[in-house]
Amino acid sequence: MINKLLLVLCLLSAGSVALASESIPWDSLSDREKQILKPMQEDWQQLPPEKQARLQQGAKRWDTLTPEQKARAKKRFQRWRNLTPEQKARLRERFERFRDMPPEQRRELRKLHRWYRGLPPERQQEIRRKWQNLTPQQRENVKNFMRDFTPEERAAMRRKMREATPEERQRMRERWRNATPEQRQRFRERLRQRMQNR
Repeated sequence: MINKLLLVLCLLSAGSVALASESIPWDSLSDREKQILKPMQEDWQQLPPEKQARLQQGAKRWDTLTPEQKARAKKRFQRWRNLTPEQKARLRERFERFRDMPPEQRRELRKLHRWYRGLPPERQQEIRRKWQNLTPQQRENVKNFMRDFTPEERAAMRRKMREATPEERQRMRERWRNATPEQRQRFRERLRQRMQNR
């Protein structure tokens, strides 16, 4: 179980690990790292150097976590274990895309994720359900729509949506879903114009 938990730790610390070019000998690990990585000992020398480095960083990071953080990591690990290989592959692919994003875009996504996690569970469920009910084309439209805006413009749109009543938000969504590409382009231009006039 601990070796899978370390996979989660690797994902948490992967952004901060430089790619290792040489294998890390098991004997060079600290006693604590060996204790945490014990389930990996048998396969250690066959692991790619990059993975060894990530595992070592994950083991170091594990000891810095609070009990609450460790509990959350264990919970994420449980969810990870229950995923199908296809789901795991999709998550790895998404993680790679995230890692390749510009820093500003990653910050925006983290901020949005924190906002989402701060919502009551029933609101999170509602948002998740609405997203799942979109057609693939509608999902692509949402993604493309957001890509066309700067972080400042996206923040302004989110602020406007938060300030709107549920009925106003629904009307805005409907207008957007039913808009032609030309109408959407005009909306983008109007939004940019408003942002420049501030």
